[in-house]
Amino acid sequence: MPKVFITGEIKELISDGAIFYVSHSGGKDSQAMYGLLKKVLPSEQIVLVHSDLGKVEWNGVQDHIKKYSDHKLNVVRAKKTFLEMVERRGKWPSAAYRQCTSDLKRGPIFKFIRNDLKERGGTVAVNVMGLRAQESTARAKKVPFFYNKTQSVNKRVTRHVYDWLPIFYFTTEEVFQTIRDVGEKPFWAYEKNERLSCVFCIMGCVNDLRHGAEQRPELYKEYVELEKKIGHTMFMKGKEPIYLEDHVGIKVGA
Repeated sequence: MPKVFITGEIKELISDGAIFYVSHSGGKDSQAMYGLLKKVLPSEQIVLVHSDLGKVEWNGVQDHIKKYSDHKLNVVRAKKTFLEMVERRGKWPSAAYRQCTSDLKRGPIFKFIRNDLKERGGTVAVNVMGLRAQESTARAKKVPFFYNKTQSVNKRVTRHVYDWLPIFYFTTEEVFQTIRDVGEKPFWAYEKNERLSCVFCIMGCVNDLRHGAEQRPELYKEYVELEKKIGHTMFMKGKEPIYLEDHVGIKVGA
């Protein structure tokens, strides 16, 4: 079984009683990471967090997380939904401007971390994520452990926050193998999907989007109609916009 990325500084944080806030989306990377961390971290120092994406989330994601969880699942939500966010802005997120990640995932999770750490009377938090270098060129440039200056404060209130990517160097096969090794199964959508996020993710391949349209035709219809309403498409073909129906190859009502 592959080993998590861990440094002497991380070991010190464990010994010092830092709280490790483990983000779990229900996807393969989160599942493999959590399965390994349960063997590495003291159970009482793990806090499991899931950012609920509402109806744009795959059905059964939270039940899947709970099935294999030894910890309470803390569910956080943004005040706006994904489709509300898109309609207000008049544009879909893009790889360069991932407002969905910042507003619907990272923002609510960090708010939870701040509040929970304060309630515990703690001062050190580790934000743990299942990002991997193999996923993209941009992610490969990340550092798997660093001090988060934006979320840390050292004034009237003391709070030190670190970001940790324990499976940063794992390959996709190692991720699935880890899930098997800990005696679990990945989320059901992986029977056809390559990745798991929103049902219709801006980073999703055509195969994943088609699977989503097959499973959630009513949601697919909402996306198609919203594209036409705001006059902005989720995807581009070369330098030209392409509507979701044409990109996926499934017409609404067909």
